[in-house]
Amino acid sequence: MSKLVERIKAFIPNDFFTDAELMRILPKSANSRYGLVKRAIASGGIVRIRRGLYALSKKHQRTGIDLFEVAQVIYAPSYISLESALSYHGWIPEAVRTTTSVCRNRSKEFTTPFGVFSYSRMPKYNYIGIDRIGSGRSLFLMAEPTRALIDLVFVFKKDWEGTDPLLSSLRIEPQILEKIDIETLKQLKKEKLGRRVNCFIDGLMKDLEP
Repeated sequence: MSKLVERIKAFIPNDFFTDAELMRILPKSANSRYGLVKRAIASGGIVRIRRGLYALSKKHQRTGIDLFEVAQVIYAPSYISLESALSYHGWIPEAVRTTTSVCRNRSKEFTTPFGVFSYSRMPKYNYIGIDRIGSGRSLFLMAEPTRALIDLVFVFKKDWEGTDPLLSSLRIEPQILEKIDIETLKQLKKEKLGRRVNCFIDGLMKDLEP
């Protein structure tokens, strides 16, 4: 084990870390610090996720990498949504290979040693229907299922008008649709996210009314 890996494990609690964290434990010049990082990558002690963001290699990890938490650091501000959120909440049956998020800035996609991270822009970025999830040392923002559905319609420009597409396209079970949060729908409609979202919300509320 290299001295850099030992120092990281001694002073940085997470198995992933930024340049800023390395600066605190390695009070050396930028060139010297970069040289240490480059050698640690070459020897397999750490891996580069993206510029300025690294992780301990699998053999040196203590708790493992939480993809949702890493997603928040790769590109911020952002929150987990779309297919990843629907899968996390158990609303869709398919496994999701790409970690999907909604972001404030322009859309981007990153291919990393830990998988693909996709970010879709939401111009009127807000935190309606977003939860802060804590799991062990991990902490990340996650869209509630209702919010994830609205984000999906907005991002992919779906002309959905009610619950039928959720049953046929997403294969959501009928009983799960009863969990759609009407109050979240009302709040999001006030955000004026466009014709498609408004039509979808109106259709949902009509189909779900008692």
